[in-house]
Amino acid sequence: MVSEEKASEMLVKEQAQTSDKVAALVELLRNRSYAEIRQRMYDSPPGSPWWAACRAELDLRNGQQFGEASLAMSRTADKMRASLEHFEQLADTLHECTKDVGELLRGTQEAGRRLEIAVYVTIGITLVQLFNLVFEIFRRR
Repeated sequence: MVSEEKASEMLVKEQAQTSDKVAALVELLRNRSYAEIRQRMYDSPPGSPWWAACRAELDLRNGQQFGEASLAMSRTADKMRASLEHFEQLADTLHECTKDVGELLRGTQEAGRRLEIAVYVTIGITLVQLFNLVFEIFRRR
Protein backbone atom coordinates (compact mmCIF):
# COMPACT_ATOMS: atom_id res chain seq x y z
CA MET A 1 0.00 0.00 0.00
CA VAL A 2 2.75 2.40 0.89
CA SER A 3 4.61 1.59 -2.29
CA GLU A 4 1.44 2.18 -4.32
CA GLU A 5 1.06 5.62 -2.76
CA LYS A 6 4.68 6.44 -3.46
CA ALA A 7 4.30 5.21 -7.04
CA SER A 8 1.22 7.37 -7.59
CA GLU A 9 2.98 10.40 -6.02
CA MET A 10 5.98 9.85 -8.28
CA LEU A 11 3.67 9.54 -11.29
CA VAL A 12 1.95 12.81 -10.38
CA LYS A 13 5.35 14.52 -9.94
CA GLU A 14 6.56 13.21 -13.28
CA GLN A 15 3.41 14.41 -15.03
CA ALA A 16 3.76 17.83 -13.41
CA GLN A 17 7.41 18.04 -14.46
CA THR A 18 6.51 16.92 -17.97
CA SER A 19 3.71 19.48 -18.26
CA ASP A 20 6.04 22.22 -16.95
CA LYS A 21 8.66 21.13 -19.45
CA VAL A 22 6.10 21.11 -22.28
CA ALA A 23 4.88 24.60 -21.30
CA ALA A 24 8.48 25.88 -21.31
CA LEU A 25 9.10 24.28 -24.70
CA VAL A 26 5.89 25.81 -26.09
CA GLU A 27 7.14 29.23 -25.01
CA LEU A 28 10.43 28.47 -26.72
CA LEU A 29 8.61 27.57 -29.95
CA ARG A 30 6.53 30.79 -30.00
CA ASN A 31 8.78 32.64 -32.44
CA ARG A 32 9.66 29.67 -34.63
CA SER A 33 8.33 29.06 -38.13
CA TYR A 34 5.76 26.43 -39.02
CA ALA A 35 8.31 24.48 -41.01
CA GLU A 36 10.78 24.41 -38.13
CA ILE A 37 8.12 23.33 -35.63
CA ARG A 38 6.83 20.61 -37.95
CA GLN A 39 10.35 19.33 -38.60
CA ARG A 40 11.14 19.25 -34.88
CA MET A 41 7.86 17.41 -34.27
CA TYR A 42 8.67 14.81 -36.93
CA ASP A 43 12.17 14.40 -35.51
CA SER A 44 10.86 13.75 -31.99
CA PRO A 45 9.19 10.50 -30.97
CA PRO A 46 5.42 10.71 -30.33
CA GLY A 47 4.65 11.39 -26.69
CA SER A 48 7.98 13.07 -25.96
CA PRO A 49 7.97 16.59 -24.45
CA TRP A 50 9.26 18.12 -27.70
CA TRP A 51 6.59 16.33 -29.72
CA ALA A 52 3.85 17.43 -27.29
CA ALA A 53 5.13 21.02 -27.28
CA CYS A 54 5.28 21.13 -31.08
CA ARG A 55 1.81 19.64 -31.29
CA ALA A 56 0.44 22.15 -28.77
CA GLU A 57 2.01 25.12 -30.59
CA LEU A 58 0.75 23.93 -33.99
CA ASP A 59 -2.74 23.37 -32.55
CA LEU A 60 -2.65 26.84 -31.00
CA ARG A 61 -1.57 28.47 -34.27
CA ASN A 62 -4.13 26.52 -36.27
CA GLY A 63 -6.81 27.57 -33.80
CA GLN A 64 -5.77 31.21 -34.15
CA GLN A 65 -5.79 30.95 -37.93
CA PHE A 66 -9.20 29.30 -37.82
CA GLY A 67 -10.51 32.11 -35.64
CA GLU A 68 -9.07 34.76 -37.95
CA ALA A 69 -10.47 32.98 -40.99
CA SER A 70 -13.89 32.71 -39.34
CA LEU A 71 -13.85 36.42 -38.55
CA ALA A 72 -12.80 37.27 -42.11
CA MET A 73 -15.51 34.96 -43.45
CA SER A 74 -18.09 36.68 -41.25
CA ARG A 75 -16.98 40.10 -42.47
CA THR A 76 -17.10 38.89 -46.06
CA ALA A 77 -20.59 37.47 -45.52
CA ASP A 78 -21.72 40.84 -44.11
CA LYS A 79 -20.26 42.65 -47.11
CA MET A 80 -21.92 40.19 -49.48
CA ARG A 81 -25.24 40.66 -47.68
CA ALA A 82 -24.92 44.44 -48.01
CA SER A 83 -23.98 44.07 -51.69
CA LEU A 84 -26.94 41.80 -52.27
CA GLU A 85 -29.29 44.37 -50.73
CA HIS A 86 -27.72 47.07 -52.88
CA PHE A 87 -28.11 44.93 -56.02
CA GLU A 88 -31.75 44.28 -55.11
CA GLN A 89 -32.31 48.04 -54.84
CA LEU A 90 -30.58 48.55 -58.17
CA ALA A 91 -32.69 45.80 -59.75
CA ASP A 92 -35.87 47.47 -58.43
CA THR A 93 -34.73 50.84 -59.79
CA LEU A 94 -33.85 49.27 -63.15
CA HIS A 95 -37.25 47.57 -63.28
CA GLU A 96 -39.03 50.89 -62.60
CA CYS A 97 -36.91 52.70 -65.21
CA THR A 98 -37.55 49.98 -67.78
CA LYS A 99 -41.27 50.19 -67.08
CA ASP A 100 -41.15 53.99 -67.51
CA VAL A 101 -39.22 53.69 -70.79
CA GLY A 102 -41.79 51.14 -72.01
CA GLU A 103 -44.61 53.56 -71.24
CA LEU A 104 -42.74 56.35 -73.05
CA LEU A 105 -42.23 54.12 -76.08
CA ARG A 106 -45.93 53.22 -76.15
CA GLY A 107 -46.75 56.94 -75.97
CA THR A 108 -44.27 57.65 -78.75
CA GLN A 109 -45.77 54.87 -80.86
CA GLU A 110 -49.26 56.31 -80.41
CA ALA A 111 -47.98 59.80 -81.27
CA GLY A 112 -46.26 58.34 -84.35
CA ARG A 113 -49.56 56.79 -85.47
CA ARG A 114 -51.35 60.11 -85.01
CA LEU A 115 -48.59 61.89 -86.94
CA GLU A 116 -48.84 59.28 -89.72
CA ILE A 117 -52.58 59.89 -89.98
CA ALA A 118 -51.99 63.66 -90.01
CA VAL A 119 -49.43 63.28 -92.84
CA TYR A 120 -51.90 61.17 -94.86
CA VAL A 121 -54.63 63.74 -94.27
CA THR A 122 -52.26 66.55 -95.28
CA ILE A 123 -51.25 64.67 -98.44
CA GLY A 124 -54.92 64.01 -99.20
CA ILE A 125 -55.88 67.66 -98.71
CA THR A 126 -52.91 68.75 -100.85
CA LEU A 127 -53.98 66.38 -103.64
CA VAL A 128 -57.56 67.57 -103.45
CA GLN A 129 -56.42 71.19 -103.62
CA LEU A 130 -54.07 70.36 -106.49
CA PHE A 131 -56.90 68.67 -108.41
CA ASN A 132 -59.16 71.61 -107.59
CA LEU A 133 -56.52 74.04 -108.87
CA VAL A 134 -56.04 72.01 -112.07
CA PHE A 135 -59.81 71.85 -112.50
CA GLU A 136 -60.13 75.60 -112.07
CA ILE A 137 -57.32 76.23 -114.56
CA PHE A 138 -58.95 73.98 -117.18
CA ARG A 139 -62.37 75.43 -116.50
CA ARG A 140 -61.22 78.98 -117.28
CA ARG A 141 -59.76 77.96 -120.53
